[in-house]
Amino acid sequence: MAFAAPSLKGRALRLLSQREHSRAELERKLKKYEEVPGTLAMALDELAAKDFISETRVVQSVLHQRAPRMGALRVRQELQQKGIAPEAIAAAVAGLQDSELARARALWLRRFEEPPVDAKARAKQTRFLLARGFSGAVVGKVFKGNVDDD
Repeated sequence: MAFAAPSLKGRALRLLSQREHSRAELERKLKKYEEVPGTLAMALDELAAKDFISETRVVQSVLHQRAPRMGALRVRQELQQKGIAPEAIAAAVAGLQDSELARARALWLRRFEEPPVDAKARAKQTRFLLARGFSGAVVGKVFKGNVDDD
């Protein structure tokens, strides 16, 4: 007994049931299944009209999941990859700037329980924070607040 392949709308709903996706993400993931040009855009328009696709929810989801462990630079990059509008990205990242130092310090304390004892340890801890999207200025402030003058 053969099963019919899921429709584009069905595939989109399955993806949306797992997590929030932006329209651009859905287009990228479902493009290979589009047999008749224009049907994917129609299906996504219909889902957007019913509020199944929401850029605002995608932004909130990323902020909720990533902000505690990532810096503003990394969150910005992830939102750009998801195809979020530049204005929405700017607004989301602006909200993160206020808590950037506190989030970096909390992450640093969870990962490294003590200040760096030498240049090698300091470099390792700096790389850790930079890789998570915290700016060099924020990283410097984390060490100034936690390390006696070297």
